Amino acid sequence: MTLDERLDRIVSRSLELEALLASGISGEAFTQASREYAEIEPVVAHINALRHAEQEAAQAELLLADPEMKELAEGELADIRERLPELSQNVRLAMLPRDAADERSAILEIRPAAGGDEAALFAAELFDLYRRYADLRGWRFSIMDYSDSELGGLREGIAEITGKGVFARLKYESGVHRVQRVPATESQGRIHTSTVTVAVLPEAEEVDVTIDETDLRIDVYRASGAGGQHVNKTESAVRITHMPSGIVVAMQEEKSQHKNRAKAMKILRARLYEQERAQAHASRAADRKSQVGTGDRSERIRTYNFPQGRVTDHRVNLTLYKLDKVMLGDIDEFVDALTQEEQAALLAAEGF
Repeated sequence: MTLDERLDRIVSRSLELEALLASGISGEAFTQASREYAEIEPVVAHINALRHAEQEAAQAELLLADPEMKELAEGELADIRERLPELSQNVRLAMLPRDAADERSAILEIRPAAGGDEAALFAAELFDLYRRYADLRGWRFSIMDYSDSELGGLREGIAEITGKGVFARLKYESGVHRVQRVPATESQGRIHTSTVTVAVLPEAEEVDVTIDETDLRIDVYRASGAGGQHVNKTESAVRITHMPSGIVVAMQEEKSQHKNRAKAMKILRARLYEQERAQAHASRAADRKSQVGTGDRSERIRTYNFPQGRVTDHRVNLTLYKLDKVMLGDIDEFVDALTQEEQAALLAAEGF
């Protein structure tokens, strides 16, 4: 089937759905038709824009034979031909299969890996980086769990980032982030290399993941760390073990055991949902690995070199010499490059 034939079928299906919705259907049939119509309508809008421009180009070409209209037609034709490649690309991108989780909010998890205290310090800086990025995008950044290290670093940080399209923008951040710099504790000025793991999970609703309560082992214990007398007197911390998967989530940020349990369940649900997604899209993830990475926490994705003031994303071989701005949350250039790289891979896979 040619691309034009595929476009014709999409437009035809849109008209069918319009007629169906106008016929007065209700219940599940109305819900399904509405959902399908909402999915293809943006594609139809891009198709109509492309075909309108193509029609304008054809009309302008006819006017080239008219001496009085030739100059005007040439100007219009040049303008239309300049717009056509972008309009055509918009159609192709709109037709790509969508990640159902792209529009969702996300759970961000950050932990130091190799490098001891220096890794913990950089983990805290990365946590702040994403907080600033969320502010720049107008998203809500809510800390779910934050465990300090002795020197002010981060042992573990978990945040919920709420907003439209959060996961679509942040999903490429999952993986190993490497930092190269001279630690404050280094007396001889030697550059150390440390690593931090970042995981970004799409937020899951209860309907997305079925959790059998009998599969859970729930332990409560006294919180550790800051908290004054409350730490010693109240068993508010909660540890939930999902026995079939072996996933363990511990939460002690809140003084309420009930709130800690609710947060732990939200994180568990997100991890199980991402696990199911990874299994369902195993072949797609394999294709994507050579492009923008799989999101695996063991994969090194980016290096922050402080002595040279540069940041390099190894998946797209993009190096930016603006480390100071990146640490303030200016990561859109990386996100855009990774998005375009994945789109190019998907276009190739779809035969576009």
